[in-house]
Amino acid sequence: MVVLDALDRRLIDTYQRDLPLCERPFAAMAERLGVSEAAVLARLERLEAEGVLSRVGPVFDHARAGASLLAAVAVPDAERDAVAAVINACPGVNHNYAREDPAREQPYNLWFVMTAADEAALTARLEALEAELGQAVLCLPMLEAFHIDLSFSIPWHELEGA
Repeated sequence: MVVLDALDRRLIDTYQRDLPLCERPFAAMAERLGVSEAAVLARLERLEAEGVLSRVGPVFDHARAGASLLAAVAVPDAERDAVAAVINACPGVNHNYAREDPAREQPYNLWFVMTAADEAALTARLEALEAELGQAVLCLPMLEAFHIDLSFSIPWHELEGA
């Protein structure tokens, strides 16, 4: 179990949104939190290593910045972790996750989102991945966008002074 102190919680709570858009965002974060830039970077690295954070970076409307799609592959359960590692190593891949079908009606059990600067680059990335995996990737282009806000309040006020 990971124990978060008040500064960890303030850092997470304050910057789930509104990551500073400037030349040195971590320095700006540090100034607001009253610590050094090195301290912010060290904490973010530790929190990511401990699995508290999955990524640090901005969230933006990918459709305005390029091309993306949801994709899936069908892999034997025994190979899922190895295939997931190959997919995770591909440029532009995020949201890679296992998806179970209790009824076993769908063979696709590993899903991911891939992005690229444009459709041609996305197609090239997918073709390269298919060649590396030795199998076709099911591609599901987005027809309608939905924004899901996944920020959560991390209480820290009651910890101040603790």
